[in-house]
Amino acid sequence: MDLVTIWAAIVALVMILYVVLDGIALGVGILFPTAKDEKEKDLLMGTIAPVWDANQTWLVFGGGAIFACFPVVYGVLSSALYIPLMTFLAGLIFRGVAFEFRANARSKEKWNRAFFGGSLLAVFSQGLTLGGILTGISVKGGHFAGGPLDWLNPFSVMVGVALVPGYCLLASCYLLLKTTGEVRERAIRQARLSAWAVMGFMAIVTVWTPIHYPIVLKHWFAPPRIYFVWTFPAFGLLSFLELLGSLRKEREVAPLLWATGIFLSGYSGLVTSLYPYAIPTSVTIWEAAAQRETLVFLLYGTCLVLPVVLGYLVYSYSLFRGKVTSDGYGH
Repeated sequence: MDLVTIWAAIVALVMILYVVLDGIALGVGILFPTAKDEKEKDLLMGTIAPVWDANQTWLVFGGGAIFACFPVVYGVLSSALYIPLMTFLAGLIFRGVAFEFRANARSKEKWNRAFFGGSLLAVFSQGLTLGGILTGISVKGGHFAGGPLDWLNPFSVMVGVALVPGYCLLASCYLLLKTTGEVRERAIRQARLSAWAVMGFMAIVTVWTPIHYPIVLKHWFAPPRIYFVWTFPAFGLLSFLELLGSLRKEREVAPLLWATGIFLSGYSGLVTSLYPYAIPTSVTIWEAAAQRETLVFLLYGTCLVLPVVLGYLVYSYSLFRGKVTSDGYGH
């Protein structure tokens, strides 16, 4: 495996870690208005309070890796998707400020709205960014050659809307694990509804994507990808069915695992369908990569840092395991 492929795999791993882990926190923000009173809102906040800010590590790591290892991708995407990317960062800032200020505010209503609004804005902007990439970016000579609103189209808006129930699914399954009583019962209903919405949107994306990129359809039915690419939608369907079954039985850990499986199936299928393009279908990962010396130097640093960050992630989630009550963590 060459250095470029290794770095593409590292970036892909870091980005899916961010999507799943911060997706839970953003989903909790979107579900915030469903809490019936301030006590329940405090409880929802408490489920993500010890870990939500650490999730931004993966966003910084991924952005830094793209900047250093795939500078063409960074330059093109930051120009082509400037508006949704800046909107996404603004949503994260609103979410973070609201999280901290709400804890000490006498009147929490405006911070509740800011927490919900920032989370929703960040999620929708993420979807617009992904949709903008999937609908195509005009690249000439390694530089963005399109207009400032090329990303805004029906497909990108649909992806932005689709990401909302996706993150709600992750959050509601996480709340099953972390809460009890009425909050948990409501989370079961929210997870079931979100799961059906997610599968519906995934079906739409599956049909719509080949319209923009006919090469995707070719990849699906031509060897060697035909021998494994269909395992991802099959795994996604299996995860969906198992998720519904685990919700019906009111399991705790299984729903979150199967919800994550749905995300992994869609993400893996998308990456496999578009590989080796870093910017479909204009720039491959090799055309976008930095020089070999840069990739080698950064890989040494990553081999030291990444295990530490992963270890901290496992430690923090292990430390704050268990149910959350109005008094905090039960243990």
